Amino acid sequence: MKLKSIRRDIKRKMSIYLVDYKKKEEGERMNYYLEVLRRYNDFGGRSDRRQYWIFILVNFAISMAIATVERIILPESGILSGVYALFILIPGIAVAIRRLHDIGKSGWMQLVMFIPLIGWIWFLILMAREGEDGRNQYGESLRETRF
Repeated sequence: MKLKSIRRDIKRKMSIYLVDYKKKEEGERMNYYLEVLRRYNDFGGRSDRRQYWIFILVNFAISMAIATVERIILPESGILSGVYALFILIPGIAVAIRRLHDIGKSGWMQLVMFIPLIGWIWFLILMAREGEDGRNQYGESLRETRF
């Protein structure tokens, strides 16, 4: 009888921790997105892989939601999507520059995208690479300062 109550207590406590972890993780994603928006004029420093890709994914989800609402409310318009694209342009460039800094490259490496076909593939490979450990010429590693 006592063993069953101990197991039940352990399961209950573990489920609380798992729920808290999931809530924290969901909120963390939005915090990454909002941090990029707050640092829209910061073209120095570093942004790790997680922050960049969460920004890209949340941005994609918001863009799709805006496009869907726009098709329902204002078909043939595109105004809302255009305004959002302009709003997100500078923060997107800034986070990509910081991401390139994290792998030890100059922000000017974004221009590689203008090379037809190969440029986009090369840029995606750069963005998917793991950042440099420790300090580089652009600042301290975020993985070491985060925890």
